[in-house]
Order: sequence, then structure tokens, then C-alpha cells
Amino acid sequence: MTFAIDPGALDRALDHACVRLDQARFIDALWARRTDLWSPDAVVQRAIAQRLGWLAAIDTMRPHAERLRIFAESVRDAGYTDAVLLGMGGSSLAAETLNTVAGTAAGVPRFRVLDSVDPEAVRDAMARAATSLFIVASKSGSTIEVTALASEADRRVRAAGTPSPGAQFVAVTDADTSLHRRAVEQRFRDIFLNPADVGGRFSALTFFGLVPAALMGVDVPGLLASAQSMADACRVTDPRRNPGVALGALLAVAAAAGRDKLTLRLPRSLDSLGLWIEQLIAESTGKEGKGIVPIVGEADGITSGDDRIVVEIEAGGSASPSSHARWNPPCVRLTVDSLGAEFFRWEVATATAGFLLGVNPFDEPNVQQAKDATRALLDTYATDRRLPVPDPDITVDDVRITLSSAAARSGGGRASLLRLARAGSYIGLLPYLPAGSGRFAPALQAIRASITAETGCATMLGFGPRYLHSTGQLHKGGPNTGVFVLAVPGQPYTFGLLEMAQAVGDFQALDRLGRSALLVRLPRRDPLLLQHVSEMILR
Repeated sequence: MTFAIDPGALDRALDHACVRLDQARFIDALWARRTDLWSPDAVVQRAIAQRLGWLAAIDTMRPHAERLRIFAESVRDAGYTDAVLLGMGGSSLAAETLNTVAGTAAGVPRFRVLDSVDPEAVRDAMARAATSLFIVASKSGSTIEVTALASEADRRVRAAGTPSPGAQFVAVTDADTSLHRRAVEQRFRDIFLNPADVGGRFSALTFFGLVPAALMGVDVPGLLASAQSMADACRVTDPRRNPGVALGALLAVAAAAGRDKLTLRLPRSLDSLGLWIEQLIAESTGKEGKGIVPIVGEADGITSGDDRIVVEIEAGGSASPSSHARWNPPCVRLTVDSLGAEFFRWEVATATAGFLLGVNPFDEPNVQQAKDATRALLDTYATDRRLPVPDPDITVDDVRITLSSAAARSGGGRASLLRLARAGSYIGLLPYLPAGSGRFAPALQAIRASITAETGCATMLGFGPRYLHSTGQLHKGGPNTGVFVLAVPGQPYTFGLLEMAQAVGDFQALDRLGRSALLVRLPRRDPLLLQHVSEMILR
């Protein structure tokens, strides 16, 4: 749980932030769940009160450890070959992190996360539906992607002739949601009702993270014990010695000073932890024109800029592949001893950063805009059997590019990132492809490197529609410094239609908010075509 902070030129600003934290008695107030830390408005305070259960999640979950052990043992005994989590954003990324970092123990079903409606990803994850256990995870119980995926899984299980289809499903949700009611009616194998006062992105140490952990064979009591050690450390009242508060304070003062690109440098074994941190920070701080922009997965060799702060993360004492000497201050160096501890550290850091930035880290005011736009498009399709897709402004080699109004003005009607990017901008590359798709990964990384080399800007990579539940709030509510490239290949299938509607819906939401965005429609899935598009928009 060691950490070291080198604030560099931000040392005086960090001192001032620590004085503010002391004056507000922030650490004691946080643990007392004082909602006025983040808003003076009584209505907002009541909403925040329903999102602070993560502070007690360890104590809440500890009595359920034996139930989780028995549940996981029964699943192993049932002979399933696979366990497939159907979830989005905060309901899936903790599980993805645990799966890729801790791994699946021997003798348990292969665990995988399906957080995409991409047709390829769906076919791959559901290839063994007859022998798969499906974990349907949604706090609201009505997440459109999760509902669609659960329906498809149910169809495939029934097509396989399973006598009791419900027995192949498990629900993780809040009480009395539509998913809870459906799970009862269809006699799901088990139902885990999460504490209602924990928001999705703060739910790693609740059933949303612990049910998958148990199925993977992770030591749940050990995970909670490590989280408890970090929680104890985060009660230290000196802000500079508190591992969560000190981190959050530096992130906040850096963002206020224009260093709002939180550049995470991790060893390859911890890549998925970066994705979990990305969604927590982006969705929690990116609102009211403010926010911290997490940059994850950039290639080695990217140099620092004056709009960045760097967090170097080491695993078990092994340094990350990057060189400390390459980065200019400010810099934070963390050692990850346990994922449980790291989950809690970053949750405290996020709450602290929200306080210092003057934003409520527990809401997501702009997320609904893309959802509403998508729903309107799907409603039109249901009536007209036609998806209203905007006309292209530019067509080259069957690639159709539509510019948002802001992009058209700034770029002079051209799809040129060189024209659209400014000092302090970041480029959001948002392909609607299977998340982490191996055959596209080299092309996407090459595109990121080319963009940074040509523009000097930091790059984000988010796969649609997953990013809508991860960084989408930041894109629409955070600083208006992003330039977004939404790339979607045409698909004549049901899930492909949903993908297209979500891409167009998000583009429309970005357009209405005055954000620079390019909607790129590709005639086919081809890594070389992606590279060609990159060359087109970098001219």
C-alpha cells in the first residue's frame, strides 16, 4: 500500500488543498457521510446520501462471504464450462479487472465478461450457451445492452433444449428492479440484491465484484481484508499521509492547474485496472465543464506534456515498463499489493477530488442524453423500419464521415484532427468493435501513436458501447477539449442495429452540446481500413 507523491511545481497548490481539507475536516466528515461536502443543495444532498454505501461495503459484504463460497462451489459441481457476466460499466469492469489480474483458478468454469453488443463479441461469448452460466448484472435492472444480451442468452439456452432455462442465470441487481422481478418469475439459480446506496462505479467491493470473484475462485475474505487495511489507512486525518485523500488532492489541484490528463502507466498485468480507474474517474469528475481526463494504454515512448499528471503503478514491487526519468513532475507512484485495497484507495481519491473540484462525484447528469437519443432512433426504426442516420459530409472510398456542428466550424468543413485539435485537447478514439479485439489492437495502437505524433495530444481509446457507461459522461459534461472519432462498421444484424443506433445517438448528444465529433461509418471490418481512415483525418 506504499505511495509516493512528487508534486513538483504543484507543491504550493497541494499545500493549499490540504489546508482546505483540514478546514473542512474532510476526512472525518467523509466517514461520517456528511453530504454537504459536495453540495449545499438539500435535494442533491438527499441523492448523495443514497450513494455513500461504498464506505461501509466491506462490513456489509463480509457476512456474505460464506454464502458466496457455497454458491461458487455449487456452480463448480454443476459442471458448467463457462461463466459469462452480462454487464456494462461499473457492473462489469471490476469483474474484468479481477479476471485478468487474479485469473480464474483451476477447476472452475472459464470466466468472461460480455460488456458489448457487438455481434462478433456476442457470438463468441455465447458459443457454449448450453453449458454456460450467465450472470446478469445491472444496478437499475433495465440497462438496454444488458437486457438485450440477457434475452439473447435466454433464447440460446432455450434453443439448446435446457429443461429449466432459469437455472442457468444469476441476477445481481438492486431490490425490486425489473431484473429482480424477472429473476424471481423465471426461477434464476440465485439472486444477489446489492445495497441500494452504492452507485455502480463504486460497487467493486459489493456483489457486483464479489459474485464474479467467488466464481473465479478468488479468496473473497482475503480480498475484503486487504480492502479493510486500505480503509483503515484512509482514516488517517493528515491529508498528505492518507493514501486515498493525498492521491485525490493532487489529481484535483493538477486538473485545476490545467494538468487534467491523468496519464496512467501500468505494467501489462494491470492493464484492466487502468480501465476500472478510467471509468471511476471519468464518470465521477467529468461534469459542469470540469473534470479529470484519464489516459490509459498509450504506447511506450509517449513523452509528457504540460497538460498531464502521471500515476506510475507497480505490481508486487515490479516496476511498470515505463521509465520514471522520462516523465516530468508532477508524479504519483503507487504499489498495488491487492486489488481490494486499490479499489478502495481510488474510491476515496475520487470522492476527495470531487470535493476539491466542486463537483458531485456521485451523479452522472449527461449520461441520459445519449440514452434518450438512442431510444428515439430505435423508436423511429420500430415505426419506419429505417434508422435515421445523418447524411455524410465527406465520402471517400465508401467511408462516410459526418461532422458535428462544432467540428464543421473549427475544421473548416474538413475531417482534420490537425485543424480540430488545440493545445490541451485530447482525442477520443471510439470504435464500435469488440472490446480488446486482438485483430484490431495493433491498428488502433498505431492510430493512437500517429495522432499523438501529429497533434501532440493525449488519446483515449474506448470501445462502443462500453465507453458510454465509462467515459461517456466526461465526453459530454467535462471540459470541452475533446475531439471524438466514432467509428462504426455497418452490420445487417439485430445487435449491429443497436450498435449503430448507440453510435449515432451519442454523436447527436455530443453535437447538441457543442462538442467536436466525427461520425465515421465504415463499409466493412478491416484493420487496414481503420489505418486508412486515420491517414484521412490526420491530413
